[in-house]
Amino acid sequence: MGVFSKVHRFREAGEVANVNNVDRFGEPAKSLFTTSKVFTLHHKIDITDAGENVVYHAETKFPSLHDKTDITDALGNQVAHIERKFFTLHERHFVTMADGTSFEVSNELFHLIKDITNIEGLGWQLRGNILGLNFELYDQYGDIIAVIAQKMLSIHDKYCIDIYKPEYEKNVVAILITLQHMIKDRESAADSSSSSSSSSD
Repeated sequence: MGVFSKVHRFREAGEVANVNNVDRFGEPAKSLFTTSKVFTLHHKIDITDAGENVVYHAETKFPSLHDKTDITDALGNQVAHIERKFFTLHERHFVTMADGTSFEVSNELFHLIKDITNIEGLGWQLRGNILGLNFELYDQYGDIIAVIAQKMLSIHDKYCIDIYKPEYEKNVVAILITLQHMIKDRESAADSSSSSSSSSD
C-alpha cells in the first residue's frame, strides 16, 4: 500500500495537498475537484473548489457524434467549447476558449502506459500514467502547470486538480474535461472490442 500511495495522488476536497506533489512542486496555488453525474441523458460534470462550491460546469450534447461539450462558469458564462474529430489513426479534440484561444489534444497518449502528448497550439505537454491514474501538465518552458489525479473505482468518476499556475485555470479545466472524455472513449473502445471478441468465441 505504501508504494501505491506514493504514485496515486487523488484526494477529496478539504484534505491536504498530496505530499508527493508538495515535495516535487510545492504547495498548489489552487485545487479543483470534479464529479460526473451518472445516469443522465446529457453527460454533465461539475467542477468545484476546495469549499465544494461549483465554479465550472461541463455538459455534452447527446447524441453527438463529435462529442460536443460546453464549459461554463458558475454564472453561466461560456468558458470553452470542445469537439472531437476523427482521423485515420486517432481522435483529436479541438478546444476553443471563450477568449479565442484554441488548441488540440490527441488520444495518442493512451497507446502506452506512460507517454507524453503535446497540446498543440499552446506548446504544453501532458505527461500521463494510466495505471497510476495521474497526469502532469507542463508549459512550453517545462514548468509545472497542474497535476491531475483520478479516484479509483468511483461510480461518480472523480478527479482532483492541483493548479500551480492559476492564470491558466480555465485552460486547465478545459484540458481536464477533454482528458475525461478521452479516457471514457478509451474505456468504451476496450469494452466494445472485448465484447465483440467474446461473442465471436
